[in-house]
Amino acid sequence: MSTQFEIPALYVEGPALAVFAVYAVAQRWRNAPGWSGRHLAARVTAALYAAAVVSLTLFPIRVYTGEYRNLSPWFNQISPIPLLMADVTMVPNVIMFVPFGFLLPLFIRCEGARRMAWMAALASLAIEGTQLAQYIVFSSGRAVDINDVIANTLGGLIGFALLRLALRRERTRALFARWALPAAAPTRV
Repeated sequence: MSTQFEIPALYVEGPALAVFAVYAVAQRWRNAPGWSGRHLAARVTAALYAAAVVSLTLFPIRVYTGEYRNLSPWFNQISPIPLLMADVTMVPNVIMFVPFGFLLPLFIRCEGARRMAWMAALASLAIEGTQLAQYIVFSSGRAVDINDVIANTLGGLIGFALLRLALRRERTRALFARWALPAAAPTRV
């Protein structure tokens, strides 16, 4: 039997965001630390950003079986040589990860560019690994490219640099200190 269908982002992310909303409301109702006011708004912003990135990078999930299945070996879907096929298509990946570099220090202590580069690279590798798994399991046709990891990491570093610039002003440093979770507090310049 051959099948071919798509799983839209809304079918997966809709319920996931609904569960997050119920959890956030429950935490807010319990007066849990970090789940009210600006902290709650920062968490909601991060959840919506993550949902947007997942929607752009992993959805729709296309499932092909039988005669519709792509017979190309999975290792042909990997572009492991950096910058060999680099072009302007890397720009959206850079832009997509700028908020990552800006938002992550609101949640975890991330005081150096090296740590931000590692965090952005790990997040990007998780996306690329999931795309490869989708290809192997569903024959989805997504390619895995080291250039995406490079571009995403660069975007995270740009966002982090923008945050560091913003923290040089006393007014914005105070603003970010209020929005950041207590354990993160990105107030250092």
